[in-house]
Amino acid sequence: MSSNNKRFRPALLSAAIAATATASFGALAQEEGAKSLEEVTVTGFRKSVMDSIDTKRDAKAVVEAISAEDIGKLPDSSIAESIARLPGLAAQRLDGRASRVSIRGFGENESATTFNGREQVSIGDNRGVEFDLYPSEIMSGVTVYKTPKASIEAEGIAGVIDMQTVKPLERGERVIKVNTQYEMTSFDKLNPDGEDDGHRATFSYIDQFADDTIGVAFAYNTMSSPNQEERWNSWGYPEFTYEGENYSILGGAKPFVRSSVLDRDSTMLVVEAQPNDKLNMTFDALYVDFSDEKILRGIEIPFAWGQGSIDPATATVDPATGFVTGATTQGQRVVVRNDLETRAAKLKSFGFNTKYDLTDSLQIEFDASHSEVERDIWSFESYAGTGRGDGQGAADDLSYTFDGGNTGAKFEHGLDYSDWNLIQMGGPLTWGWSSALNEQYGITGTPLENTAQDGFLNTPEIDDELTSLKLAASQMVEVGIVNEVSYGISYRDREKTKKSEGYFMTLANFPEMLEVPEQYRLGTASLDFIGMGDMIAYDAAAMLNDGYYNLLAESLTNLSHLTKSWSVGEEVTSAFAQANFETQVAGLPLSGNAGMRYVYTEQNSQGFAGNTVDGLVVADPTDISHDYSHFLPSLNLALELDDQQTLRFGAAKTISRARLDEMNASVEVSYSQQPDSNGNYWSISGGNPELEPKEAVGVDLSYENYFSEEGYFSVALFWKDLDQWTFDGNYEVDLTGVADPATGEVPPNSTATGYGKVNGGGGTLHGYELSVALPFNMFSESLDGFGVLASHTGLESDIQDPNGNDYELPGLSESIQSLTAYYENYGFSARASMRKRDDFKGEVYGVGFATEQVDVVGETIVDIQLGYDFADAGISGLEGLSVYLQGQNLTDEPFTTLSGDNALQVRDYQSYGSIYLLGFSYEL
Repeated sequence: MSSNNKRFRPALLSAAIAATATASFGALAQEEGAKSLEEVTVTGFRKSVMDSIDTKRDAKAVVEAISAEDIGKLPDSSIAESIARLPGLAAQRLDGRASRVSIRGFGENESATTFNGREQVSIGDNRGVEFDLYPSEIMSGVTVYKTPKASIEAEGIAGVIDMQTVKPLERGERVIKVNTQYEMTSFDKLNPDGEDDGHRATFSYIDQFADDTIGVAFAYNTMSSPNQEERWNSWGYPEFTYEGENYSILGGAKPFVRSSVLDRDSTMLVVEAQPNDKLNMTFDALYVDFSDEKILRGIEIPFAWGQGSIDPATATVDPATGFVTGATTQGQRVVVRNDLETRAAKLKSFGFNTKYDLTDSLQIEFDASHSEVERDIWSFESYAGTGRGDGQGAADDLSYTFDGGNTGAKFEHGLDYSDWNLIQMGGPLTWGWSSALNEQYGITGTPLENTAQDGFLNTPEIDDELTSLKLAASQMVEVGIVNEVSYGISYRDREKTKKSEGYFMTLANFPEMLEVPEQYRLGTASLDFIGMGDMIAYDAAAMLNDGYYNLLAESLTNLSHLTKSWSVGEEVTSAFAQANFETQVAGLPLSGNAGMRYVYTEQNSQGFAGNTVDGLVVADPTDISHDYSHFLPSLNLALELDDQQTLRFGAAKTISRARLDEMNASVEVSYSQQPDSNGNYWSISGGNPELEPKEAVGVDLSYENYFSEEGYFSVALFWKDLDQWTFDGNYEVDLTGVADPATGEVPPNSTATGYGKVNGGGGTLHGYELSVALPFNMFSESLDGFGVLASHTGLESDIQDPNGNDYELPGLSESIQSLTAYYENYGFSARASMRKRDDFKGEVYGVGFATEQVDVVGETIVDIQLGYDFADAGISGLEGLSVYLQGQNLTDEPFTTLSGDNALQVRDYQSYGSIYLLGFSYEL
């Protein structure tokens, strides 16, 4: 069978030029001494652009694509950065690295991610993939489906992102290549035990055997990538009265310096066999060992919410903004923190695909895959100060002055926080409000009550497994305008489990404070960026391992760990039918596909129903099942106006499944002697296992003009009608036979009011995209090799919750732009890229590693790359060598979040500096 793929066809003028050249060549060939024409081969980034344009042009849906000329040659060092440059897409940074991707205003949980067409697991609490888990160095390309086809094995309102590995038989030749990079940060290491340089390396091998009937591709990538950060973090901004007027003042702050290293080892294997023209079999495997270690040191500074006193006479106010821009607190005590966080994950993904031509017109396909990931977080805080508990030890007089835009502050202080004799280990503030902790140390009712927390340890775990099976067939037919039909069934079984736990850390010599032993002292960390000078730096992890701390589970008295521990399972059975067709309308070629996908889902969740009795958590297991189904029609049309112009139309119904942390069966249960407004005595808060997917009906219209092999421009309009969105609400739960825990009697009304997420409400999202790839050689041959890629996306939404309140979609920026200017010729290459997005709502990790939604300020990221390929240098032995230099985030663009709708209520201001990479690749 052969697919009806188009190849680049020149416009009429180009065709005429080509015909003239052919005629002239025919005449010259008859002359003695005639010169042969030299074929120009385009490689590198320009070849990648051309391949991406071909993919977009030949697609049977609205897509964007990134193509690598070979393994390890995607245009960016991060696959998320490459994706974020595509029209309509944007990335959210996580600790300075592009990680989460949104499509056309929808966050990462509204899209699906596949690997060779198969849905993938994720290391987060939900469905959204964090792309820094996947090395770009071993991928051959990425395709983003903005409109669906019935045959795609994944669901997402925003779209589907498919990452692909190389096909060794299609490569057709042996390739042995080595890539290496040296990496460094513009910041010197901010912690004495941190790193400010690292490395990346990739070895890849592609070959064919047995008369090109067996192909093998192997790639191994290792990376140790450092990252530095200076972070300003505010507690919030309470009101402060000054001369009879209320102003916003700093409640407190938790600034710190972070040094982290992302270590990642990845192995990919592809084995392809085609023993004859009818049978093709492919096995692929991916293994990723991922570890992100962060060293964090800082001083947590209570201010208006602290124990000190603020004299209004010391305050400086700005009536225009309503903020106290500077003030002094007297008698304040702070917490000196030495923290460490390790996020480790292991990903395994296996797939087998076979296609067999039963006849010249009928092909069957079988696909089986399994992917799994285990993620462990080990994050602890170690506290130090001048004394144990509130009111003990030396106090400080602290003054702050806000930086411009409240993006930080400079403090003045009196104490020396680098003095090992003054700053000792132990809890300087009374934070350990746990009855179990107080009982453990016999301090209930004593002056030491609630002072036994000298640190804290969080240890959440995630396990995610997904197994998929698919059986499908494609048949060439001649039924009216239909030339091909495909149909099939598939089955997916996914189970994701989260276990949440936290531990109070108490020094073994409690209640005494502890001077840091000499063997654990590392020196100091500088907090000059906030004016606090140097602070003590010690190896708290080693002290924990060596028995200096005792641990007590927080889950004994805190219900939050119970409601954040759950298991969710989904069994999805799908059937699809799709017809491809070709015809003519008004003499113009029209092609496309129409299909229907039926999706039946059985979901189940196991968790806990818990309450607090006499200060301790009491829990019972829960197990709730629910099922639902959807019919998802889709239509894609492409009308060829001429050889280079295409008008596309797409319409489809799509779904996005509910977030896993909102649809689990772990809840907090409470009983009241008085009924609520619904007449219920019971109340439940937590997950809602009967949540169903969000739904959307989308329409796309685009015009594409492919005026050159290297160039195109397009204009796209899109509109989505959203329904069954999830919002906070209440619902009924049957608790028949459940007794009042206080009396043992079953209440007359056994129905409970559940508080959590519910389906309801909706609205519309619409927008437009403008994109262009412009090679400058169309203006003059002297400009050959120069070009630009640019895109602009505008978005608007009108969404309301069930109560009629306006709602803003997570991930939606009203404006997104990208721009890349490049030169590549005669072996030299240079590329400068910019990606920009407006403000949006994003997710960050909060207390206990629960995800929190915050307002993220828009940003502009600038990167450059310079390189030289020795293939054109004529130096023997260096034909396969290329060298390059990259600079990322050259303008040190901060990541800024807000704690309210006021742009001056800055929650986080994170400065990462720039990253520089120097590398080479060599192909044998």
